[in-house]
Amino acid sequence: MDLKSGYPYWSIRNGLIQAFPPLEADLHCDVLVVGGGITGALIADELSAHGHEVALIEQRDIGWGSTAASTALLQYEIDTHLIDLARQYGEDDAALAYHACAQALPQLREVTAGLRGVDFRQMDSVYLASKPRHVPVLREEGAARRKHGLDARWLDRGALRERMGMDGDAALLTRQAARVDPYCLTYRLLERVKRRGGHVHDRTVLHALEPTARGVTARTEDGIQIRAKHVVLAQGYANQQWLDKRVARNRSSYALITDPLHADELGALATTMVWESARPYLYLRSTGDGRLLLGGLDDAVDVPARRDRRVDGKSKKLMKGLKHWFPALDPIPAFAWAGTFAETADGLPFFGAHAQWGPRVQFAMAYGGNGITYSMIGAGLVRANIERRRHPLQALFGFERLER
Repeated sequence: MDLKSGYPYWSIRNGLIQAFPPLEADLHCDVLVVGGGITGALIADELSAHGHEVALIEQRDIGWGSTAASTALLQYEIDTHLIDLARQYGEDDAALAYHACAQALPQLREVTAGLRGVDFRQMDSVYLASKPRHVPVLREEGAARRKHGLDARWLDRGALRERMGMDGDAALLTRQAARVDPYCLTYRLLERVKRRGGHVHDRTVLHALEPTARGVTARTEDGIQIRAKHVVLAQGYANQQWLDKRVARNRSSYALITDPLHADELGALATTMVWESARPYLYLRSTGDGRLLLGGLDDAVDVPARRDRRVDGKSKKLMKGLKHWFPALDPIPAFAWAGTFAETADGLPFFGAHAQWGPRVQFAMAYGGNGITYSMIGAGLVRANIERRRHPLQALFGFERLER
C-alpha cells in the first residue's frame, strides 16, 4: 500500500540519505526488527546500545513509509485526555501513561544528542480551546494533570494574547514538548546501529515467521532465512496483517510546510507549538530553518487514490485555520502531503507479545497522535520483555488491556 501522498518535506529536504543493502544471505542474530521507520530505528538503537546483536529489515527504502510523512510533534500529551483515560482505566493507570510520555521526552533528547541534522529542539506547547464550550473541559483536564504532578499552566484570554498574539478563550501551556526531523533521525539511528555491529537491510520483504520455544525463523520473499531469538514487528499500520483480529483503524492525516519566515514574523511560534481541542484538530510548529509546519484534519480515508485527491483541499483548509488563529501571518505554502496512520480506540499504543504468536514475537504499534513519543517508551518496554524484566506499562500498553 502507498503510505503517503504529495511531497513530504523531510524526504525532499534530506533526499535518500543512504542506501542499505538488501539481505542476500542467511543470517543469525539475537533480535530481528522488522520495519525501518522511526519506531524500528528507536527499538534497534535501544537494543544494540545494551548489548543485543540486532538485524533490521525494511521492505522499502529506510524511512520511506509513514515516517517520511510524520510531522513529529513530541509531546507528553495523549490525544485522549487524562480525565477520559482515568474514567476508562482508573486514575493510577491514566497518570502512569501520561508520566511515561513526559519521561520519554528527555530520553529522546539523550538519544538524539550528537546526531547531526536531526533538528531536535525542546519547545513549549499550547493546547488551545477551539470553542468556548471547550474551556470547562480544558480547565478540568489541567487540574487533573497538575494533581498528578504534570506540567499544565492555565492561560486565560489575556495571557494567551500576550504570549502568543492569539485571540482565543483559554489554553493549557506546557514546557514539556520538542520537535525533530523524524526521517533524518531514523537514518542517523540506524547508522549508529551499524557502527555497533548490527545489520541493516532495506528492500527486504518479510514473508513468513515460524516461532518455537527457543527462537523464531523468519523467511523473506526471496527465501532467505533469518534465525533470531526474538522478532520485533515494527511495521506501522501494516503490523495488523499479522493479527487475526484488528486492533486499530487506519486513517489519513494531512500536512503542509511553508517557505521560511523571518524570526520577527514567527514570534513565539519559533519556540512554541500550538494544537487545539477540536477533533479532528489542527496543529502547527516551526522547524529549524524557520518554516511553519501545519497538520491535522484527519479523516477516515484509507484508499490512497482518494487520499491523493484530498491533499490540495485539505491544504487550503489548513491555511485557513492558520489565518483564523494568526491573521497577521501570511506565509507561502511550499509542499503539502498526506500519510496513512493507525489509531486505537483509546489512543494508547500496543507493545509486547500477542497470544497468537507467543512470547518470542513482539509487536511495536506506536499508534496515535504522539507516535514517536510512544516509540521511545516502546523501545524500553520491548527491551525489558526480551530481557525478562517486568515493566510497569506492560499491562496498560500491551494486548492485555483488551481484556479489561
